[in-house]
Amino acid sequence: MTFLTTLRLGGPIGLLALHGAVEGGTAELAREVATRTGATLLTFTQPTGPPQHIPSIRMSPSTPLTAFLTHASLTISLHGHNRRSAPRTIYVGGSNRPAARVLATALAGWAPAFVPITTLSEIPNPLRGLHPDNPVNQTREGGVQLELPVLARTSHPVPTDPEVPPREMADGIAAGVRTLMEKEGARW
Repeated sequence: MTFLTTLRLGGPIGLLALHGAVEGGTAELAREVATRTGATLLTFTQPTGPPQHIPSIRMSPSTPLTAFLTHASLTISLHGHNRRSAPRTIYVGGSNRPAARVLATALAGWAPAFVPITTLSEIPNPLRGLHPDNPVNQTREGGVQLELPVLARTSHPVPTDPEVPPREMADGIAAGVRTLMEKEGARW
């Protein structure tokens, strides 16, 4: 399987999209937010063949992933969920719970059509992003795993090329990243 990776080293917050080709809109959203905020960026897409989902905890160490994890102090990993019972729910997991609450607050303000859930017991177990081998938890400050429904990842609910992330979602994540960058200076 061949991956196309995009790595841009920037600020201390890192935006990660491990499943860009499989979870449409995540790579595009990560790029948009990183461009707006100066955050570090790493995306993985599969340019050829049918996209295959590789669980985050099984992502092989690679030069770009190692560079990302070494450079960033906190990761925000963008993922997609397709839970029909939760078409407007954003699950906010990951090991850094204070950062998760900051992002959830920003999303609630900028993208009120979506409901961010931060209580781990309310997040389906496979979407919690807590495993220590998950790259979201391997930076110095750990990270936040955003599990986004289709409508939060793309303005086109059917497969299109290219994906266009909804503006309010990019605005909300960017606002959260800026707040986290300010807090990073104070080291929480």
